[in-house]
Amino acid sequence: MAAYLNAVGTAVPPHDVHHAFIDWAGARVEPRARPLFARMAARAGIAHRWSVLPGANGGSAVDAGGFYGAASPGTAARMALYAAEAPALALAAIAALTGDDATAPAGITHLVVASCTGFVAPGIDQIIARRLCLAPSVERLLIGFMGCYAAVVALRTARHIVRSEPAARVLVVTVELSSLHLQEEQAIEPLLAMLQFGDGAAAGIVSAEPTGIELGQPFAATLGDSAELIRWTITDTGFAMHLDGAVPGRIGDALGDADFVATVTGDAAPAGLFWAVHAGGRSILDAVQTALALPATALAASRGVLADYGNMSSATLMFVLARLLAAPPAQPEGVALAFGPGLAAEGLALRAAP
Repeated sequence: MAAYLNAVGTAVPPHDVHHAFIDWAGARVEPRARPLFARMAARAGIAHRWSVLPGANGGSAVDAGGFYGAASPGTAARMALYAAEAPALALAAIAALTGDDATAPAGITHLVVASCTGFVAPGIDQIIARRLCLAPSVERLLIGFMGCYAAVVALRTARHIVRSEPAARVLVVTVELSSLHLQEEQAIEPLLAMLQFGDGAAAGIVSAEPTGIELGQPFAATLGDSAELIRWTITDTGFAMHLDGAVPGRIGDALGDADFVATVTGDAAPAGLFWAVHAGGRSILDAVQTALALPATALAASRGVLADYGNMSSATLMFVLARLLAAPPAQPEGVALAFGPGLAAEGLALRAAP
């Protein structure tokens, strides 16, 4: 029994914060590092990032009166916003599937939610189910704190459900509010890491209905000696991201290994596949494209998502898949690939529906 990603709906908040962050961070970084920060920001391949945080008097969240305008907010204040805003943004993505803010997609039997930017109990899976008036019999799963590759884990889980229960119709939701975790940093490395991230949510339907993209064989691999390269630490002032500058090179090295590439692509030549790669950053996409010798346009969907939204952690890959559903690639087979804490790779073989 095959499982298919039938459709994807996406949503972002209304506040574009990318350039306000660049101004804020550029003024904070030590003076001798400011030219480097400006060059890196210009080369990031990002034009917009969106946040649930409004600014005061038409400004941004880092201005006086904004969420970050005074003392750095504590984790409790950030989680209170997550509890309110994450379900709302998730519901907006679901509404993009149905065209109705208050109606669930028809026939949902399972709900799988992935998120790593907040915690609340009852969980956002329960909040979403209640607001959509889903039947109490709908089975729920919350995938938490797995980071950027959690979309693959959510889709893989939905695939397993459909393959074991052919009548299942799984609603997959990814929602991340990365902008809740701005840190009071002055060093260039953490500021460049924060430069990548924005807020977003996506919702998809996975079922046995043969439309959209078939979700094929999953794969997973951990890259050796890399556990400290991506870290997501809970502090008294939110979650602190560590994204080591060595990550792109480590990914490039892994993709230069024939055994690892065989795990990702099977027997297919990389250039003959279509690619849905998590848009973790320009340098990561460059590393994938160079190591696999992909054509210049192979990662166009990923680069477009990065430009328009930045890295939205687990939601990002779903945005890429939404673009591939809207403009199906010429190749019949493809790969979904994401990297995250561990340093680990997670993915799925893909095939265009007949």
